[in-house]
Amino acid sequence: MRALCQSLAIGAAFSMAMGIASKTAMSAAVLSEEKISQIVMVRNVTVKDGVVSGEVLNKSARALREVQLLIRYGWLWKDEFRPGKDDPSMAVYYTVEKEIPPGKSVQFTYRPAPPLSSRPDGYFETTVSVAGFTEVIR
Repeated sequence: MRALCQSLAIGAAFSMAMGIASKTAMSAAVLSEEKISQIVMVRNVTVKDGVVSGEVLNKSARALREVQLLIRYGWLWKDEFRPGKDDPSMAVYYTVEKEIPPGKSVQFTYRPAPPLSSRPDGYFETTVSVAGFTEVIR
């Protein structure tokens, strides 16, 4: 165990030294929904049998990478006064792997695995929002 901790410490120190030596700088910031909507947006979303498709539009002057989408499958009971005990609601993060040039959009499709269950006691309400992205500054 001690050897593993020493190896991890040496690896972390090496990684930090290499990061300092490189010319790449990375920064993270938390943005409001309003600010995010000025940079990137999801549009033309369709949902069929749980499969979510749409496009991500880059509204900024810089390329975007690794746009992360939050896809929420919220379960709505047919009888909200007597909901069941097995709520199949779920949320997933889906990353759009393509780089999106300024002013352009890319298509995406997410297929849940396993597929969503079809049940008579309710239905899914699906929403998609931007959870994160990388803005490329050259």
